[in-house]
Amino acid sequence: MKKRILIVDDDLSILKLLNFILSKDYDIVVRNNGIDAFSWLEDGNIPELIISDLQMPYFDGQSFIKNVKISGLFRDIPIIMLSAAHDLDAQVANMPFQVDAYMPKPFNPASLKSAINQVISIYDESHSN
Repeated sequence: MKKRILIVDDDLSILKLLNFILSKDYDIVVRNNGIDAFSWLEDGNIPELIISDLQMPYFDGQSFIKNVKISGLFRDIPIIMLSAAHDLDAQVANMPFQVDAYMPKPFNPASLKSAINQVISIYDESHSN
């Protein structure tokens, strides 16, 4: 059975691209904002990985990720953050929570796939004990 990845991004072209490059290997669920994504999680859906944009309207990526990380049920779900922010390293360093990996947009699909495999492998190892 394919592992499930929740992708949260307000950019339709990014959602389509990620779905295209990842759907062969993963079960992809897309949401275009943090409110819809968190609601999907609260409905009892637990993905093996979340890929989230940082800058989104309504409930931005930072607020979404913060809520995931402070929740009891979802805090162990690994998160890869994508962002077009120019000061991404500084923003990540100043966040009150930790993400498992982050990448600037535009991203290299091969590098993203590698990061996904690495993060999911670490998650699987830590939850198989």
